[in-house]
Amino acid sequence: MKTKNDEVVLNQIINEHLKPFIRQIDENASYPKEFLSAVGKAGLFNSNNIQKELVSYGDIYLIEETAKYCMTSAFTLWCHLAALSSVRLSNNPCFKNDLLPLLEAGDVLGGTGLSNALKYYAGLEPIRLNAERTDGGYTISGCLPSVSNLDDDHWFVILASLNPKQRIMCMIPVKLEGLVLESKMDYIGLNGSATFSCFFYNVFIPDKWILTEEEDEFIPKVRPILALYQIPLGIGITQAAIGSIVKSHSKNIEVNQHIKPQPRELIDEIQCISKRTYEHAQASNLTIIWTEILRTRLEIAKVTLKVVQADMLYSGGHSYIQGSDPFRRLREAYFLANLSPTIKQLETLF
Repeated sequence: MKTKNDEVVLNQIINEHLKPFIRQIDENASYPKEFLSAVGKAGLFNSNNIQKELVSYGDIYLIEETAKYCMTSAFTLWCHLAALSSVRLSNNPCFKNDLLPLLEAGDVLGGTGLSNALKYYAGLEPIRLNAERTDGGYTISGCLPSVSNLDDDHWFVILASLNPKQRIMCMIPVKLEGLVLESKMDYIGLNGSATFSCFFYNVFIPDKWILTEEEDEFIPKVRPILALYQIPLGIGITQAAIGSIVKSHSKNIEVNQHIKPQPRELIDEIQCISKRTYEHAQASNLTIIWTEILRTRLEIAKVTLKVVQADMLYSGGHSYIQGSDPFRRLREAYFLANLSPTIKQLETLF
């Protein structure tokens, strides 16, 4: 975090606003809005007068610590920070002066509809939203299958194609004429992430809500942040699973010493990834180390799957009971494996 006091504050928020509600979030699709707002109200999203690398350190730490207890909440935190990062990088004075302070204070929460954008720039699918220039702005049509961290008073980021050579990025409120949301709650995990299919029927977007009209130049700046901030999702859940493994291992060392992998191997792997992640955050230009970030993102996805599976084996019959932490972490880990950029996408690169 930025200061030791921030670490104490975050721990208090997790104890009060997250831990008592983890089962509700996981099993009843309860959206952790109060937790997100509390983080903002404590000033933990604030970037004013703070060095860039300290902002990145703080954001990574927020996600990592939250993921130790609940990846759904950590993922919604990632969504908000993805929206925040997009606004921070924009030159739009309306957002800089008016919306950014509200996002950093937790008074307004943000989501991101950039999964399609990441896949488009990876050459995997076409742009799903089309934009047409009109008086004072643009009209948007199309559909985004899955956008997370949305509620009635939230804003979220989208990408739309104006023509084959130009794309625009917008930051828009959820309540808009012509924008229809359908809730998605049939996942095996992460149902508390407030995920919706978003249908755009000639939705008018005024010029003041445009983050950039030169998205091809903007995306190389924002996508390394999005990928970098996904890595602590895996670090956090993996650290929790290793803690569970160590506890189970010590209960019956004679038997557990023969299980592969052993806790020490897993601890060494995650410490190496964690160290490299915070080194990435120190880079003066994340665009230059984009490939290295993606390699780390792929590695954490694979290691996380290995560790949560080991947690299931070490925990034994207990892990197969509905509501067990090892089983929840297993389901959460498979979400990380399929979060854009997915393991499938990343494997095509390396």
